[in-house]
Amino acid sequence: MIFIGNIEAKTDDKGRVFVPAAYRKQLDGDLSIVVRKDPDNKCLMMYPRSVWESKVQTLRSSLNEWDPRDQMILMQFVSDAVCVEVDSQGRILIPRKYLDEIGLKNDALFVGSVDRFALWAKDEFENSKMNAADFAKTLREKMSSVRRVDEGLGF
Repeated sequence: MIFIGNIEAKTDDKGRVFVPAAYRKQLDGDLSIVVRKDPDNKCLMMYPRSVWESKVQTLRSSLNEWDPRDQMILMQFVSDAVCVEVDSQGRILIPRKYLDEIGLKNDALFVGSVDRFALWAKDEFENSKMNAADFAKTLREKMSSVRRVDEGLGF
């Protein structure tokens, strides 16, 4: 599954929002989504259940279960998440606590992030994005530091 693009949405007074049809299709019948506040950005990360389980296993395997700090990292990561279900109309109910944490009142934006997607307050996402010149420069730097596989094969 690959989540790309960005799609505008609206939340209702109860905190429900329609998951975009293109994203629901990528869920491939898995209607459980794990929602967690992003630790660095003012958005909610939304993981299909299978992706979430993989992320938790990866984190868990990198931690020492006998180290109190590592135990707290895992507990905090997991306890700050909630599982929501996509209803028959394609909506999810996001707890008010999470909406308040990201400042989402009404105008929302779903943003693809390959194996997961994010929910932003629309204005917050626009204000958080890099300007075009900085984005281009950073992208070039990141991509040029990646060794191309085909170079090693003589292509």
